Amino acid sequence: MPAPETGGIVPPGEFRAAVGQFAAGILIMSTLQDGVAHAMTANAFTSVSLDPPLVLVCVDKGVRMHDAVLDCGYWAVSVLAADQQELAARFARSGRDLRTQFDGVGTEPGPKTGCPVIAGSLSWIECRTWATYEGGDHTIVVGEVLSLGHGEPVGRGALIHHASHYRELPGG
Repeated sequence: MPAPETGGIVPPGEFRAAVGQFAAGILIMSTLQDGVAHAMTANAFTSVSLDPPLVLVCVDKGVRMHDAVLDCGYWAVSVLAADQQELAARFARSGRDLRTQFDGVGTEPGPKTGCPVIAGSLSWIECRTWATYEGGDHTIVVGEVLSLGHGEPVGRGALIHHASHYRELPGG
């Protein structure tokens, strides 16, 4: 087997196009910093462990959510349904006014952390930061699951992201 080449850099656009072929669920991550709710749309999320229950999300170091979630140490994720695409787009936009970003959005405070949970989401999970790891221009945030819940997914599809577009994964 030939030795792998070293020193070459994969062009960012080509990398984005290749990994964009992996369909991923869409969620809203939320936290509180000094009593102010912060949120962002994410698709870099996965379960890590069943015992203890752990999940991870990757947070861009260049967004204000990064410092907020690291400062707070508690966060929630709300898994979006296909009919919540508008929310995904809303919380993906940078520069939103923190004080009004949740105006008109149905939320409830998570029972363990108080972090906003999106009403009507397919499921939600509250976490305490378990560990963080450097991941290039992102921080990998591993969370210990403190509480969770789910809506009534019967007939509702999931919102996914594939090839740079939001798409619907039909429900069952």
